Amino acid sequence: MEPSLYPIAQAIRDRRTIKKFKPDPIPLELIRELLDVAVWAPNHGLREPWRFVLYMEEGKQVVVDAILQNAMKKRDPELLLRIPAYLLVIVHEDSRQREREEDYAAACTLIQNFQLAAWERGLGVVWKTEPFTYQAGFLQAVGVRAEEKLVGMLQLGFPEVIPEARARTAANDKLTVIHSNVALEDKKGNVTVTADH
Repeated sequence: MEPSLYPIAQAIRDRRTIKKFKPDPIPLELIRELLDVAVWAPNHGLREPWRFVLYMEEGKQVVVDAILQNAMKKRDPELLLRIPAYLLVIVHEDSRQREREEDYAAACTLIQNFQLAAWERGLGVVWKTEPFTYQAGFLQAVGVRAEEKLVGMLQLGFPEVIPEARARTAANDKLTVIHSNVALEDKKGNVTVTADH
């Protein structure tokens, strides 16, 4: 089959990061439906380490004020308020390194699920991790607790402008294929394997 005949592959290729939104409000029920799809992301031990905070309508002012108070460069509050909704994806930061990294990775896959499901329904998303999203003042203002990590601030809206696709490097250019299970040890004790690049 041609790759274009696979709907998931096509959705992955078609999705765009949207930065200019129409002013139309987003139905809350749509966001709930998309989150219910997104939570099917793989996550170790079914820990489901995430939670979400959604800022809509007048509630957006909380996020905008936090941005204005913590951003390093000047922002236009009117432009920030035009974004129809802000969705925060937050994880509990486990004290154990492996679990902490697994939970972060799971939340990232959840965000990708959300973006793809949103695209299918005509909703655009941009995943923001700007310097201010790491500032304690911003995190506290938007409700991220001390033991939590903000994985992403998603800006949501119906696209006003859909950008053109940007080329990707073919995976084969970054692929190493191992054809042998025989390890070769050099004189310094470093282990290498025969491989094609």
